[in-house]
Amino acid sequence: MLQDFLFLAAPGVALGAVMAGIFGLLIGSFLNVVIYRMPAMMQRESENYVAHESGKPLPHTERFNLMAPRSACPHCGHKITALENIPVLSYLALRGKCSDCKAPISPRYAIVELLTGVLSAGLVWHFGAGFTGLAVLVFTYLLIAMTFIDADTQLLPDDLTLPLLWLGLLVNLNGTFVPLADAVIGAVAGYLVLWTIFWLFKAATGKEGMGYGDFKLLAALGAWLGWAMLPIILLMSSLVGAVVGIALIVLAKRGRSVPMPFGPYLAGAGMLTLLFGKQLAHAWLGVL
Repeated sequence: MLQDFLFLAAPGVALGAVMAGIFGLLIGSFLNVVIYRMPAMMQRESENYVAHESGKPLPHTERFNLMAPRSACPHCGHKITALENIPVLSYLALRGKCSDCKAPISPRYAIVELLTGVLSAGLVWHFGAGFTGLAVLVFTYLLIAMTFIDADTQLLPDDLTLPLLWLGLLVNLNGTFVPLADAVIGAVAGYLVLWTIFWLFKAATGKEGMGYGDFKLLAALGAWLGWAMLPIILLMSSLVGAVVGIALIVLAKRGRSVPMPFGPYLAGAGMLTLLFGKQLAHAWLGVL
């Protein structure tokens, strides 16, 4: 039994990668719930707090969290059954429509599930399913949730950024990715770098160029990957963000004053640095 587990936990084992992919599809289904409900939970909590402080009745008293109520069609209220909740397959079987009212279902639900499944399989193939592999999966799942939440709402919830930061420090207690000292310095430097840019930009323009959630996300990436990788993360995220921003302005006629979330680019750069950090660092030093 132990030998079988060690075999599946080793990198490069196809069966372990396949099992991780299936598990990732299920996690992707749950991440869709997190992406949709966490901003709503934050909004409800804020509105209840304002009402409480004003001495008014609470506007939201029904139970609403990641577990309840059951998922339902936002158009007709049809409760999603177990057979309608099978990752990717249910979306294809329903042809992207509600089984009751036939309203279209966003393809992003299936995309998130498929993305999570593919990444889970690939990461377990690369890292194995031991401690390092499992840590990488948690890292990835949190980044996926934050990427889509920030893209939708331009929010990076503390309930996701702070656990990612503390987990990075705990994972590196034994130097899993970097020595603990590098992780601590990375967390501090990651926060302070964007905090400094934020205030310099605000002093120069009178505008806020980013949110505090971005500071915390870069701090979390520094806690996982160490201070030495922060320049690579900032360079990649800034370049990609600039290219996408220019493309949106030119092609989609997006106004320059319309804010653009930075979290997805930080998350993407963090994933690439996790996988190819040394190669990227060597390439950058070669350019310099």
